[in-house]
Amino acid sequence: MQKWFNVGKIVNTHGIRGEVRVISKTDFPNERYKTGNVLYLFLPKASEPIELTVKSHRTHKNFDLLTFEGLENINDVEKFRDGILKVPESQLGELEEDEFYFHEIIGCLVATTEGEEIGKVTEILTPGANDVWVVKGKGGKETLIPYIQDVVKKVDKKEKVILIEPMEGLLS
Repeated sequence: MQKWFNVGKIVNTHGIRGEVRVISKTDFPNERYKTGNVLYLFLPKASEPIELTVKSHRTHKNFDLLTFEGLENINDVEKFRDGILKVPESQLGELEEDEFYFHEIIGCLVATTEGEEIGKVTEILTPGANDVWVVKGKGGKETLIPYIQDVVKKVDKKEKVILIEPMEGLLS
């Protein structure tokens, strides 16, 4: 069975030339939204996804703006609102050794190299230079872990365990 991965949600149209506004959920927007790339749009009531080919991509504020081949008018894309853009697992491709997909990290148990359990990764924030992993511990306490070499020492995808060496003040 085909596994699908979310790359974004169409939240609105932008202008009148068929551009749509996407809230991105992908770790690699420039790769996913490359001109000529195929994305699959899942609409709330549709049984089959719509195959779309990316014609253009630019960023505007916190959104990714996309246009698709053959859809050059606002009327062509208005019905796409609330649709989820996905890619099949086969499109994920190989990653570098220290790169991970969000779905591989979310749910991982985080512990210090000393063996102290911190909690599980519930969310990944992408504020800028490096990702930040939100870890929820016992009693719902949230800890923000920057994904940088100084802190994250080992990621074991198979065992779903991440070992960190907390910087001073990180766990206080």
